[in-house]
Amino acid sequence: MENKTKLDQSRAPIYEALERFRQMRVVPFDVPGHKRGRGNPELTAFLGQQCVGVDVNSMKPLDNLCHPVSVIREAEQLAAEAFGAAHAFLMVGGTTSAVQSMVLTVCKRGDEIILPRNVHRSVINALVLCGAVPVYVNPEMDQRLGISLGMKREQVAKAIAEHPKAVAVLVNNPTYYGICSDLKAIVEMAHAAGMLCLADEAHGTHFYFGENLPISAMAAGADMASVSMHKSGGSLTQSSFLLAGPNVHAGYVRQIINLTQTTSGSYLLMSSLDISRRNLALRGKQIFEQVKKLAEYARSEINAIGGYYAFGQEMVNGDSVFAFDPTKLSVHTLDIGLAGIEVYDLLRDEYDIQIEFGDIGNLLAYISIGDRVQEIERLVSALAEIRRLYQKDPSGMMSQEYIDPEVVVSPQEAFYAAKESLPLRETEGRVCSEFVMCYPPGIPILAPGEKITREILNYIEYAKAIGCSMTGPEDPDILRLNVLA
Repeated sequence: MENKTKLDQSRAPIYEALERFRQMRVVPFDVPGHKRGRGNPELTAFLGQQCVGVDVNSMKPLDNLCHPVSVIREAEQLAAEAFGAAHAFLMVGGTTSAVQSMVLTVCKRGDEIILPRNVHRSVINALVLCGAVPVYVNPEMDQRLGISLGMKREQVAKAIAEHPKAVAVLVNNPTYYGICSDLKAIVEMAHAAGMLCLADEAHGTHFYFGENLPISAMAAGADMASVSMHKSGGSLTQSSFLLAGPNVHAGYVRQIINLTQTTSGSYLLMSSLDISRRNLALRGKQIFEQVKKLAEYARSEINAIGGYYAFGQEMVNGDSVFAFDPTKLSVHTLDIGLAGIEVYDLLRDEYDIQIEFGDIGNLLAYISIGDRVQEIERLVSALAEIRRLYQKDPSGMMSQEYIDPEVVVSPQEAFYAAKESLPLRETEGRVCSEFVMCYPPGIPILAPGEKITREILNYIEYAKAIGCSMTGPEDPDILRLNVLA
């Protein structure tokens, strides 16, 4: 439905209000205590006067994130229009906060929610908080790459038929590796069953602004979506949008957000969302065309090296890989006898190149609005040299990224239950009460309430041995795990 009056996307109300405020030279007898940087000269020298000068508190001229009535409200209306949503909420707790607010809006204790198991830990964290019960649709695997794909339509239909009381279906759009499920079909199935459809679009900001990219959640008719503006959209780390469609009560969403989000929203983060939304609304088409070209160029150059496989559109099969995000540069490394994380470490330690993440079989180089051809060339030549200098025999390497879990109790029940700590190898057959994951991407290998198997323990030990950054458990060395007593 077209808005009767189109908003002016060249506006950035929060940024404009901060500029007006800066010129007023107001004497601060409020927080923050650094008082425009005067009280902390080392911080000011490090971050710059321009930055600390707008690190200010909520006040009438600058509105209030918890209850926006002026400039923040305008910024949210502009964002909603730019993203094709009925409502948009500025989030300053990262997309974790957006995902949790989305799940908490639709789920309460005991409710079932249908989701793929390769979700970000923030989704399962939200289930720990609200007591909802996950119904996992185990994603199909790509055996060669060892990665999980999207949700098949028939698997979603089966889950909906078997769990008719579920309140929502959650979809990754796209996965970390750029793989998209048939979101439109899943939205239609969910709605036909009286369920809502939620999308984790942490890696899909550009779907809203580029051309010839997979469909965005709002365009597909999803009810809510969490969008990491700081990933592919150019805003500051920890800034994000929560989008809602017309069938979601916006006032209730705001109340849910206010349960956990800070009452001291950072104007650095909010203004970065405002300015970045303006940039993408005005120039997104050209920006993401360029990003796509860089990624395609990188893919063809890396595949020409030999030994590596930078996968792309050829993955699309119309179902578990309904579409592929061409801006994602994922590279399979096992054929040169190195795990993705080993290539990741070599790139950083030997070539001063920081990759987004490496896992057991793949690495992901994040190509975005800030990249140029010369950086791509440097990455390609480093990969060629790594192959020449470090290539090994690939036999005996583990490839599987994903192991189907067995859920024994709900995440909330397991997280808060009486527990005991055991050495890793003694936990086999027990029920885990905490998370274990490689970060990034932050997809749990084990989540609270899941049975610990020998296969999972082998995976954890292998991932640790090759240098994956393991997080989650109480024991920082991950030599012990907490299990239900």
